[in-house]
Amino acid sequence: MSDEQFKSGLKYRTEVLGKEYVETSLSKADDFNRDFQRMITEYCWGGSWGRGVLQKRDRSILNLGMLAASNRPHEFKLHLRGAITNGITLPELREILIQISIYCGAPAGVDSFRLARDVLADLDIDPSNIDSE
Repeated sequence: MSDEQFKSGLKYRTEVLGKEYVETSLSKADDFNRDFQRMITEYCWGGSWGRGVLQKRDRSILNLGMLAASNRPHEFKLHLRGAITNGITLPELREILIQISIYCGAPAGVDSFRLARDVLADLDIDPSNIDSE
């Protein structure tokens, strides 16, 4: 595996998901999943996010749509936190979730709004004043 691509992936993974999350994921890796953690960091983060071209914010928006469509709630919540870190505003988030509802179906939209409320509550963000942003 490419050390340079791994280092790039580690940089992006840490910037988007947070140092604590990444360090915990890597430090908890064992003989069973260590290669997987390295692969995720190198290929998903270094080989995709590390390519440049698209901004982190744009990649976050794409991820939210794909994760909602594929019914991956844990990853959706993780990447929603990353999207907020990458500058997604509440009005933009609302529009992303509406778009998910239209193209992925109402059940995916319902789940996405529910998951978003959980993440916003965890981050102590009040969505009730969304239109005053």
